[in-house]
Amino acid sequence: MDAPEARGRPTAEEIDRLLLGMPARYTRGEVAAAAGVPAELSERIWRALGFASLADDAVVFSDGDVAALRRVRTMLDSGLLDERTVIRMSRALGRTTARLAQWQAEIMIGAMLPPDEEPSDEDLTRVLDTAGRLLPDFERVLVHVWRAQLAAAGTRLLTVAESHSEPLPTRVSLAVGFADLVSFTRRASELAERELAELVEGFEARAADAVAAHGARLVKTLGDEVLFTAPTPAQAAAIAVDLMESDELRIGLAYGPVLPILGDVFGTTVNLAARLTSIARPGTIIVDSGMAEDLGDRPEFEVRRIRRRPARGLGVVQPHVLRRSPH
Repeated sequence: MDAPEARGRPTAEEIDRLLLGMPARYTRGEVAAAAGVPAELSERIWRALGFASLADDAVVFSDGDVAALRRVRTMLDSGLLDERTVIRMSRALGRTTARLAQWQAEIMIGAMLPPDEEPSDEDLTRVLDTAGRLLPDFERVLVHVWRAQLAAAGTRLLTVAESHSEPLPTRVSLAVGFADLVSFTRRASELAERELAELVEGFEARAADAVAAHGARLVKTLGDEVLFTAPTPAQAAAIAVDLMESDELRIGLAYGPVLPILGDVFGTTVNLAARLTSIARPGTIIVDSGMAEDLGDRPEFEVRRIRRRPARGLGVVQPHVLRRSPH
């Protein structure tokens, strides 16, 4: 019996066929016409999703793209969304899913390919085949988790709205925290690439777990630093003391008005938390006066005032050291 014919290295066309499920049939003008969407709006949506501009005669769009654009047209025709909102939603979707897809691909490749040698064509084919088998389950889990996260976001916004006169205030009072890996640049130069990746992933995983456990939100990660927000000073303080297991971290916390936009947060309170982080010594948590006042009567925390310090762009600030109470 003849051995099965070996497959060569997977091609871009094979990857598209497996993951998209439909062949490319349309140019950018044809996909817009088939969906009944103006070509200019279709191009704006495509760019907002994070994809490169294409030549007029490039055949890269499928029936799935037509169906998606038709859904957009239905939402516009119903008056539920205007064009500006569609573009903003497309940008949010594109940025989030691009990072998610890249992250998941890296995890799969790291788990399935040999770590210190060039992968063979058979190795790459095995990864592609595994992705194809897992794709339906991944897709269903993704939709479920997205709905759950949307519900959690709605609950957070409802909580904020109950304490303000407007349903979605432009500025809200939140506790903001920065957690920073100490001497990251030096450690990065001393560690092998795999060790550095494990350090960063372990740090981000611990931070994400602590933030989620206390009902807060991990806003973003910056490799050696994470930014999180919490509805109350007590929640932010609990996250900080849970994270502070060794001298490898320093944390700054501040409470006050912030401007939430594009999934991020901005404002003086955010800047103050960042400045307090830079003031903190390794293994310490520094909080501003507002946080200290709120936490002073809580038996689970210990707050101690230290000398005033200059904070770049904010003048002189009064920091306090936060610790878990020994009692």
